[in-house]
Amino acid sequence: MLSLLAEAAQHAPLQWEDLGLRPGIDLGFFTLRYYSLAYLAGILLGYWHLSRMIKAPGAPMAQRHVDDLFFYCTLGIIIGGRLGYATFYQPSLWANPADLLKLWQGGMSFHGGLIGVLLAMLWVSWRGGLPFLRVADYVAVNVPFGMLFGRIANFINGELWGRTGDVPWAMVFPGAGPLPRHPSQLYEAALEGALLIVVLLFLFWKTRARWRPGLLVGVFTAGIGLGRFSVEFFREPDVQLAAFAARTGLSMGQWLTIPLILLGLALVARALMRPPLGSVPAAGRQGEDASRDSSEPA
Repeated sequence: MLSLLAEAAQHAPLQWEDLGLRPGIDLGFFTLRYYSLAYLAGILLGYWHLSRMIKAPGAPMAQRHVDDLFFYCTLGIIIGGRLGYATFYQPSLWANPADLLKLWQGGMSFHGGLIGVLLAMLWVSWRGGLPFLRVADYVAVNVPFGMLFGRIANFINGELWGRTGDVPWAMVFPGAGPLPRHPSQLYEAALEGALLIVVLLFLFWKTRARWRPGLLVGVFTAGIGLGRFSVEFFREPDVQLAAFAARTGLSMGQWLTIPLILLGLALVARALMRPPLGSVPAAGRQGEDASRDSSEPA
């Protein structure tokens, strides 16, 4: 890969087809697509890691709640992602609802999947009597796993390519014309996936962030919004929304991320302005210290 990138900087632009990538594994009777495997890997890895997280002190839920979240969040990702794509990016799908079921034809919206996961968390939290904000903190730490795998799968499929560019690593994608383009799928994988994984895992395991309700989900929400907003400058707008992007100056993805950024920053500010869970006000600590001193023998 690196040798191909170096050669592209000096000679002809890199060709995506030269990478030898395939959209899936041909089983003869069926092609197991990497995009499906990416969803599955992200969900399973998130389930495994969340099961580990609740074993650390301060967990707001038990394993049975993790199992419920695994089931309902999976439904939320699939149903919300598909309905969100039809609503935000391709409204023509609503004219023939049967097309909504054709997931193998592609078309999933991150924002729709996020809404689906949000509704799933609300349902599990309400039914189990759990603090919603803390449940959201724990789930948010695991979402970037799916983002990383999903965007890598987009690159392997040669879809959702970026705008034309003259950077050394730009490449020609099949169906995108003869000009080299930004591999914006990899930009998203790096920002929305790998970077957020490092930040959120560090905050959870190496700091006391989990004791501040809303901090982790706030960092995730603001981070995913900022990452997507930035990458959209290099990503080719959907064909049916190119006129919308030209007219408004921002793509649909960017407009949809602005509320996420604001919400995330508000959650972070709220979490940092409140005392962490388990803390005792200074006056209370002084009273406890005085009581302890008076009860100790002279």
